[in-house]
Amino acid sequence: MAAIIRRDGVRSFVLFTVGGVEMALPLDGVLEILRPPALVSIPLGPPALEGLARRRGAVLPVIGLRRVLGQTGAGEGGTDDGQTKAARLLIVRHNGQPVGLLVDRVSGLSAVDEDRIADSGAAPDPSIDADLLAGAIRAGNGAAGSGALILDPGPLIERQFADLGRGPAGIADFSAAPQPKSAGTVRQDEEQLVVLTVAEQEFALPVAAVREVVPVPETVTRIPRARPHLLGMMTLRDALLPLVGLRELFGLDAQKGAGRGKVAVLRTAEGLVGVAVEDVREILRVPRGRIDAVPPLMAREAEFEDMDGIARLDGGARLVPVLSAERLFRHGAGDGAGLGGLAQRREGEVAVAMDAEAERAEAFVVFRLAGADYGLPVAAVQEVLRQPDAVTPLPNAPDFVSGVTTLRGAVLPLVALRRLLRLPDGHGSAEQRGRVVVIAAGTARAGLLVDGMAGIVRLPDSAIGPAPVVSQAQHRLIRRIGALESAGERRMILLMDPAELLDMDQLADLLATV
Repeated sequence: MAAIIRRDGVRSFVLFTVGGVEMALPLDGVLEILRPPALVSIPLGPPALEGLARRRGAVLPVIGLRRVLGQTGAGEGGTDDGQTKAARLLIVRHNGQPVGLLVDRVSGLSAVDEDRIADSGAAPDPSIDADLLAGAIRAGNGAAGSGALILDPGPLIERQFADLGRGPAGIADFSAAPQPKSAGTVRQDEEQLVVLTVAEQEFALPVAAVREVVPVPETVTRIPRARPHLLGMMTLRDALLPLVGLRELFGLDAQKGAGRGKVAVLRTAEGLVGVAVEDVREILRVPRGRIDAVPPLMAREAEFEDMDGIARLDGGARLVPVLSAERLFRHGAGDGAGLGGLAQRREGEVAVAMDAEAERAEAFVVFRLAGADYGLPVAAVQEVLRQPDAVTPLPNAPDFVSGVTTLRGAVLPLVALRRLLRLPDGHGSAEQRGRVVVIAAGTARAGLLVDGMAGIVRLPDSAIGPAPVVSQAQHRLIRRIGALESAGERRMILLMDPAELLDMDQLADLLATV
């Protein structure tokens, strides 16, 4: 926008309303005015923080001015959360960091004579802290002459985020994103498996064969005269990807299961292939001795050629077929069930390009928590399990430690992430007892209680940036944010530091100030 106008004793302002109070900002301090975009909640922030928004590649915190001013309820035509249909986001800059100020409505731009501007002591509304004001516009004649309070965004933002945008002397140095400390590698006598569900049946694939797991896109382009299991083509980061339905490939009951919710992207000899499944249930470390070969009577049948073995879980109570990514699409090849002409040369070239991109990308296990997406480096995640039925309380433990359980004979402390991040408790069976994400660094190990798995994603370096500093506790736990855009879907993923999550004493001290 244009710089502030100071000719002939006139200044320019953006006029807006918050909870019935007329306010103004100098025009030169407003970078943009836009409709509020989708916001992502970030934990451990101040009460006035509405969430994070992404704009022009930058992540910015959004402050609700209603919350700052103690206004409750919605304006005319508004919603229960206080945001009106005419709400707008005013983008300003603080210490080099863009910040969004959420207001009820923007009245317009106004040129104001200098003699109508008074100091903040003359503000007509004593309920508003004068320290947050830069002055007041006295009412004049005509519609354009209404009075307004001139907001000073500096003290307001400083009061909410004391460390936002600080340079090297502060706790947030944006010159380089901190890298998480990786955990030890999976032991050689164990296999790391991703457990998928199709038509209420469980199947597993080696983690090494799964490039990533993403939601099914809204649009899948069908291929004429293709076999039923060849669902068509989808796009993944502007690249074409053939999509195969595992339920159709195996001829499973179409009435069972809840629709295809995830796509597992597999590396195969024919390039990258997307496999549509219903859910990603667990990531397990299974001793190789518990993965048995397919019995000879079954192995000689063509239908079982795509199986590498059968994993015996829960003491043998669960038998999960382990699929081979390389042989999976030979299933029924005699009937033309392979990928055939769908894997064209262009797709192979795209797969090569995507593999090259993957070399400059980082893989994350993504889970859901209170409606938001969180991620941990794949290298730090040992496995993802169902939550145990019983947990042993741990006396004198911090409130965010739910207790301990045993995992293959070793004691595993369980951290309730909702409590740790000061998020509201989940309700009812909608969470389906959630999942336990087991992380490790060196000899330290812990299980994180989360709402559910969202998938495995690879984020290129260009899609990962530093998180705005909304509090010291948040900055220690969530230092980076990933942006995922594929098939028209835009998501922000809050990336957590596993090493910080494992230091229980430090966490307790840090959160004592929140």
